[in-house]
Amino acid sequence: MTTASPIPAAERGHVTQLRVIRSEWIKLCSLRSTVFALLAAVVAMIGLGFLFSYFTAARWDRLPPEERLVFDPTMVSLRGLYLAQLAIGVLGVLVVSGEYASGMIRASLSAVPRRLPVLWAKALVYAAVAWLLMTCAALAAFLLGQTALAGHHLQTSLSSPGVLRGVLGTGLYLTVVGLIGVALGALLRSTAGGITAVFALLLVLPVLAQALPSSWYDTINPYLPSTAGQGLIHVQQQPHTAAPWTGFAVFCLYALAALVCAAVALKRRDA
Repeated sequence: MTTASPIPAAERGHVTQLRVIRSEWIKLCSLRSTVFALLAAVVAMIGLGFLFSYFTAARWDRLPPEERLVFDPTMVSLRGLYLAQLAIGVLGVLVVSGEYASGMIRASLSAVPRRLPVLWAKALVYAAVAWLLMTCAALAAFLLGQTALAGHHLQTSLSSPGVLRGVLGTGLYLTVVGLIGVALGALLRSTAGGITAVFALLLVLPVLAQALPSSWYDTINPYLPSTAGQGLIHVQQQPHTAAPWTGFAVFCLYALAALVCAAVALKRRDA
């Protein structure tokens, strides 16, 4: 009969934020849902952006004059972000809720008794992955989209005013969407609940706001999460919206508030 010998304290080392981040990176890479969700986001960004650009160019001669006046070649090529944001938000929820569903969260919190480093590591790792991948996808979608628009001389370039901000802003916007997903997953501890909350925040809330009287809607609309965040992407400023960076700052405040609520809940509740 053999007995397990304890690991010496010198070999165990201390729990540091860097080691927790490394652990969360390994977890994220090992999840099958990571590959599928990120692949879906990339395909949506690049594929839909190209298709929207191609069909817009093909039917340009038949477009009504009012549509031509507000035509934004940058936004057309980045149109895939509306679907990509759902994939990024859902995966953000799964990054946390998946551990609660499997019970692995108990092991994570036992290894890191202070708890909050786990949440910060999950948020940081996922934000870095989402930003890098979605920024590259946005750039690819823009370049392919402008190639499709070039046939009718509708294209623009990265050097045009506001275009680079729109392309890079797409990556920033989707990164914050991912952070909101992480926060909602930690706060609700439920995959279904977290995904529902993401959909409600990004899709349902703007539709409900449109049912308000126009004077109320014009006042509220600039501060809705999706409206505030997407202002950074539009080259042409939309009516009744805040300035691009002001709106994005408001959107970041939503993510920060959600993360703070998730941190408080994580400290106060049992695993």
